[in-house]
Amino acid sequence: TNGVIAEDEARIHAVNARFAGYIEKLFVDRTGQPVRRGEPLLTVYSPDLVATERELLLAVENSRRMQNSSSEGASSDAQSLLAATRQRLRLWDIADSEIARIEKNEEVSRTLTLPSPVSGVVLKKDAVAGMAITPGMPLYTIADLSVVWVLADVYQSETGAVMRGNPSEVSASFLPGETFRGQIDFVYPTVSEDSRTL
Repeated sequence: TNGVIAEDEARIHAVNARFAGYIEKLFVDRTGQPVRRGEPLLTVYSPDLVATERELLLAVENSRRMQNSSSEGASSDAQSLLAATRQRLRLWDIADSEIARIEKNEEVSRTLTLPSPVSGVVLKKDAVAGMAITPGMPLYTIADLSVVWVLADVYQSETGAVMRGNPSEVSASFLPGETFRGQIDFVYPTVSEDSRTL
């Protein structure tokens, strides 16, 4: 039968904005571009992020001062405030290494570079330099193509022979003489009315 090569739906990853801001620079600027996990995608300026980084530095300074305090409650409160500020940055997907860098250098970064969370190929790019972003806004769709599906149409009369786990063999016209082995991973539960295929 004939089939179409497609990405594995379980290996598609959406990269969304976690905070409001503005895209300053794109490192990945094309659909179809391969990316590796940890590779920079774009830099963002976010007033909220800058404010939270300032809060972090104030919390670090406050925690240092309260370490020598005779009041145990004040020291504990300072540690709790520092932990809460770090956690707020983590919830925005700011890496612990970036948080540690801010604390060590005692310097607020105007922009933040967002890395790719996965390795793969960019299927869709919604990010544009200069664009305002809001939480939840899609920026990229990245697919890991190291494993792919072949979506094959099987005629209704042959569906009894097709079961999950059955071995399969795939060949492509652009690779004469070469075959790929796999197995049937999923059988759709409905038949197409137009072609009478599954």
